Amino acid sequence: MPSTALQEAINCYHDLLDDRFAADTFDALSRDLRVRKLYFGDRPLATVLRPHFYTPEQWVHLKTETETVLRAFAKMHAACMHDSNLRAQLALEPYEEALFNIDIGFEWPWTTSRLDSFYTLDDQGLRFIEYNAETPAGMAYEDQLAEAFLDLELMKRFQNDYDVRSFPMRASLLATLLDAYHQFTGTRELPQIAIVDWKEVPTLTEHELCQMYFEEHGVKTILADPRAVEYRDGHLWKDDFRIDFIYKRVLCSELVQRMTIDNPIVRAVKDRAVCMSNAFSAKLMAKKASFALLSDERNAHYFDEAEQRAVEAHIPWTRIIEDRKTIFHGKEIDLLSFVSQNQQQLVLKPNDEYGGKGVLIGWETDAETWNNALRFALSNPYVVQERVRIAYEDFAASVDGKLTINERLVDADPFIFKGQTVSGALTRLSSVTLLNVTAGGGSVVPTFVVQKKT
Repeated sequence: MPSTALQEAINCYHDLLDDRFAADTFDALSRDLRVRKLYFGDRPLATVLRPHFYTPEQWVHLKTETETVLRAFAKMHAACMHDSNLRAQLALEPYEEALFNIDIGFEWPWTTSRLDSFYTLDDQGLRFIEYNAETPAGMAYEDQLAEAFLDLELMKRFQNDYDVRSFPMRASLLATLLDAYHQFTGTRELPQIAIVDWKEVPTLTEHELCQMYFEEHGVKTILADPRAVEYRDGHLWKDDFRIDFIYKRVLCSELVQRMTIDNPIVRAVKDRAVCMSNAFSAKLMAKKASFALLSDERNAHYFDEAEQRAVEAHIPWTRIIEDRKTIFHGKEIDLLSFVSQNQQQLVLKPNDEYGGKGVLIGWETDAETWNNALRFALSNPYVVQERVRIAYEDFAASVDGKLTINERLVDADPFIFKGQTVSGALTRLSSVTLLNVTAGGGSVVPTFVVQKKT
């Protein structure tokens, strides 16, 4: 259960609803989602009637603890850039080794990133499960969802009793991208931006929302499929549009797999003919094995006392699958035997996938499938991660004209700018354990900090 103050806010919100008002609110929200392009492929992003709430104290805790953990990630990234033995713990692909040390021309390998977690608000338990350090999605969706919910009569009534704060993240996104470009060029000129991703991705509408925002603020912006760009005359081009800055939403792995490492984007970035964010080296911490890097006893000496405390508190025990001995909560174990015998408290994840692909949840898997996956993981980079406590909250919805209030899994995914500062968060809901919208289910809602008026 959430904390008392938060539960009071949730109860206040839900008490405003009855069958008729819930149905009318759902109809109004559905129309607005369509207008705002808040769809993932052909599915509406939000299917419930309540945003996700934090109290100010809960938000400060999430922000402060996340930023401490980020210091540990930054230290490991810097160490990996110079230490091939440490880097080997990440099980990088050859193309990643070839790309990670390209000079980026600005300070931070991550202009934007996102740490995904479960945050149990009754005990302030915060457990991160993944670092989306390469190409985080959701900022434009959260902005527009916040506006859509704030326009609802339901939210206006709620605000008679509560102050509500949202996080306009596209403003932070654009400011951070421009800072990177100004460092890259040494000037204050505005770049021409290409948002680069495959034209068929289901997040295309979010790219369009970012493009619209950038254009509204005086920055010429296009969407560009990587297959449609050319490197010629010392510049990267899409047709007759000169690309000065790549806001990279395409994944490095897919870019290289589909177009080889000798593609126009890589060549232009190597020649410093274009500025690109996030940098290729951001992929180092985007590997699932980065959690093993932080939590492995071999690497504890890299962190100061506060960082060690944060890693212990917030990074679940994680190891890359290999035949070795290691420490599990103070006890030496044989890793392969331990993983085979303790599937009820473990999850297996491919080292370099997204959208829940290949994830095997031990407590929902039979022993034969689990052990077959473990054997497969010995020759294909996988990590094993300790089960974490999942967060649940009640959310109202309208189903066939009736108000329903049901429990949903809730994640807390703070957005990070310049690799160090938290501002805003993605909130996803699900009724199943694998909580990922890309995987074909779930819902996204706006994230608000709420406080009762005095």
